[in-house]
Amino acid sequence: MFSTVKRGFWIFGIVVFLAILFLPGYTKLQELREQNHDLEARIKRLRIENSLLEQELKRIENDPVYQEKIAREKMGVVRKGEIPIKIITDKER
Repeated sequence: MFSTVKRGFWIFGIVVFLAILFLPGYTKLQELREQNHDLEARIKRLRIENSLLEQELKRIENDPVYQEKIAREKMGVVRKGEIPIKIITDKER
């Protein structure tokens, strides 16, 4: 009976030793996997955003109607003879 208890303590000691030895590395591995997953998702979002921006760039370069719209809305450009009117909302006061 004594040898069985002694053998159980040895096995328990070895298991505890292995846990102490490998647990920090396993935890770090899990953190790195999660970080990798987050970065892959960010890359996917950035690729989509990049594709949308490339499409808009092509449209700006090739579509004169869109160019005029952008010039009017973002830069306040008006045609000769037009009178610009700015509507001020309550939030802008």
